Amino acid sequence: MQRTTLSEKSSKARLKNSTKAFTMSFEDQRQAKRLRGVLLKCGGFSSQLANNVSEKVDGDPLWGSRFDWTHPSAVVQTHLDFLLCGADIILSNTYQSSVDGFIKYLGLTREQSIDLMAKSVHLAQQARELYMEQLAPGCGHLEPGLPLVLASIGPYGAHLHDGSEYSGGYADKVTKEQLQKWHSTRIDTCLKQAGADGLAVETIPCQIEAEAVTDLILREHKGVKFWVSFQCKDEVSLAHGESFAQAALSIWRIVQSHNAQSCLLGIGVNCVNPSFVSPLFISLNAAAGEERIPLIVYSNRGETYDSDKGEWIAGEDLKPLVDYVPEWCSLGACIIGGCCRVYPADILQMRQCIDNIGNNN
Repeated sequence: MQRTTLSEKSSKARLKNSTKAFTMSFEDQRQAKRLRGVLLKCGGFSSQLANNVSEKVDGDPLWGSRFDWTHPSAVVQTHLDFLLCGADIILSNTYQSSVDGFIKYLGLTREQSIDLMAKSVHLAQQARELYMEQLAPGCGHLEPGLPLVLASIGPYGAHLHDGSEYSGGYADKVTKEQLQKWHSTRIDTCLKQAGADGLAVETIPCQIEAEAVTDLILREHKGVKFWVSFQCKDEVSLAHGESFAQAALSIWRIVQSHNAQSCLLGIGVNCVNPSFVSPLFISLNAAAGEERIPLIVYSNRGETYDSDKGEWIAGEDLKPLVDYVPEWCSLGACIIGGCCRVYPADILQMRQCIDNIGNNN
């Protein structure tokens, strides 16, 4: 498979063209007052990537990660699409990246596979640089240090390509040590080799994996900013069946035991039905008592993914995602965004909603 190159000149041209579609909205953002303490994450990366490539993304054994190798310019453009709509945080395209997967499906060596993980972070950083160079100098709304580039650390089940990140079926078959060994290569690469600003540990379906990765980060990467986001099957439970409130509280206790509260960006949920979020947050807040745990949410649209057909099935009477934002903020969400099937236009609506809340406070 031939690797394509990305010239800075062509990237700037594409950025200029993309800016035209969002100029009015972006100018509105410049005048908006940000809601202090609430940051906006990007939407569903692979969903938007599918609009920037001709090949099918969903159903690929490497999902979006393949395109870091085959279509890097499209990866940069996808990051820019979200930045142009006001995202404060973008995630590297490493959710389904693994050495084993790259060797099997791309024919790469171990060294090339590790380099490709680092490249994914570099592509996100390149998008940020282009965004800052072209748009940010005159934008007073940007806070110092933003936008952030975090490395996406998807679950062990994602590389199995069997949907087990939505069931946690592997939780009873692997040990904490095995999970830590598997995660360490990608985490080390994204932080030490690529220089990501932090880690987004996401779509975790089981308590044992969340605890294993949290412990690994706090022991091996002291001072690194990170969040832990769970996959939940309903309004109470993780995908594997554990109580969300108790699993999240367990992560909070581990962080406290390391005196690392300042490193934790949040604990929460992602790629869940948005109607589940408030009950899940209410259960955690109740379990935490007087303690205020920083919360994070980036749900999907409320659709259901049919793994047999490889497509999303829309439900009836889906509520716009932006309608949930005020309540999520009131429950303590400090980072809000979107996951699968959440596009730049949705992120722009959420940006405007968060800014409006800020103006009214």
